[in-house]
Amino acid sequence: MATQTITIDGYKLFPNPRNVHRVVFEHQLFVPYPYALIDLPSFDLTGKYSLFAACRLDDMKMGQMVTFELPADQERFERRFVPD
Repeated sequence: MATQTITIDGYKLFPNPRNVHRVVFEHQLFVPYPYALIDLPSFDLTGKYSLFAACRLDDMKMGQMVTFELPADQERFERRFVPD
């Protein structure tokens, strides 16, 4: 099965197979840690969310893109995320 890629403004995204919601939501955060383990359910987020492996097209920097349905969830993630 071929991997589906999604290109959005400035990023090429590769969906995480564990995503419950396979949607790129409006509120997005690029995390420049491609190998960090991000367990989104442990953040107790209120709305929907999704996680993608990501390539930032400007400089080809690899990382992860976390997208959120709600801006409050993005703020919560930013406060609590600590790369391993």
